[in-house]
Amino acid sequence: MKKFDKDRLILGFAGPALALVVAIVLTSVVLLASGRDPFEPYSLMIENASYVDVQVLIINQAGTYYLAALAVAVGFRMNLFNIGVDGQYRLAAMMAALVGASVDLPGPLQIALIVIVAMLVGAFWAGIAGILKTTRGVSEVVSTIMLNAIATSLVAWLILPDNFGVQLEGSNNLTTGEIPESGWFPGLSLSPEAGEIYGFTFVAAGCGIVYWFVLNRTRFGFDLRATGASESAAQASGVDAKKMILTSMLISGGVAGLAGMPTLLGDTHTYSLDFPAGVGFTGITIALLGRNNAVGIAASALLIAFLDKSSNSLDQHGYEKEIATIMQGLIVISVVVSYELVRRYGLRRQQQKVGEELAAAARKSREEVAA
Repeated sequence: MKKFDKDRLILGFAGPALALVVAIVLTSVVLLASGRDPFEPYSLMIENASYVDVQVLIINQAGTYYLAALAVAVGFRMNLFNIGVDGQYRLAAMMAALVGASVDLPGPLQIALIVIVAMLVGAFWAGIAGILKTTRGVSEVVSTIMLNAIATSLVAWLILPDNFGVQLEGSNNLTTGEIPESGWFPGLSLSPEAGEIYGFTFVAAGCGIVYWFVLNRTRFGFDLRATGASESAAQASGVDAKKMILTSMLISGGVAGLAGMPTLLGDTHTYSLDFPAGVGFTGITIALLGRNNAVGIAASALLIAFLDKSSNSLDQHGYEKEIATIMQGLIVISVVVSYELVRRYGLRRQQQKVGEELAAAARKSREEVAA
């Protein structure tokens, strides 16, 4: 049993490692084909990441990515593809910022109100897709893509000055107004030069622990994984599959709503037109690379955040910072292929071990008969 667990652990690491190696090789080929040094950009990124302020940026970005990836992973474990995390995240952040700027409560209550609003809005928006799937059989992929577009338009309408938005004097930017200081989530300051690690980044880590515990140590987590593996089999064992689908979408949306909190409560303190977008789609990459495992997702979030933040200075050395974007795209392609290769190898390895065990049992039986 221990040897089997060891093999499974090795195979678990093999998929992401192979995807990363392939992505680096292909990116190097692209650089070489364009007449650039295929290795220097990597050394420049590593050197840039050695600075403390860049490390803080990486950690902060990883916290946001981690929450978005957890939201995607909840759906994946249920065999649902919640591609609408980005819309749920942005709409939740905007509504939470709007409510947070409209009231001024004592610190803990103000923060709690903002977080609860974000989770409820995210869960509501994802719940629409869940209801459509359970009642009308609409694919969650189609419905969440449509809901992303609707969320984008809804946010753009709500933030207009004629509605709830505020236009800063001398600026074309629109915001929801600034959240009072009582609603700012305290962070961890390493040094004045390095900046602060968002306090909500530690909450994100806590969410990862909760995710692992619920999925692996509770009846609900077992039912969720069982329904994702085989809806008909789970239903035959007494699990309400439709209820699990809707519940999973609600939880996924609620976690997606949290993805905007590190930036909102730790940095901007308002929602504006330049609030980060595309976080939900990056979360899909991270969840795939991390194989929906809490630790794997954390490592993947740090990797993608490293590529984002350490590549900002590449243009100063004659390299486009979009090199990191190319690598991220190649990781998405490579991860699908590498996981399939690892799965097939693991299946052959398991069949080989079973054959060896059967052969050993047959030899032992013949020896006993001969004796």
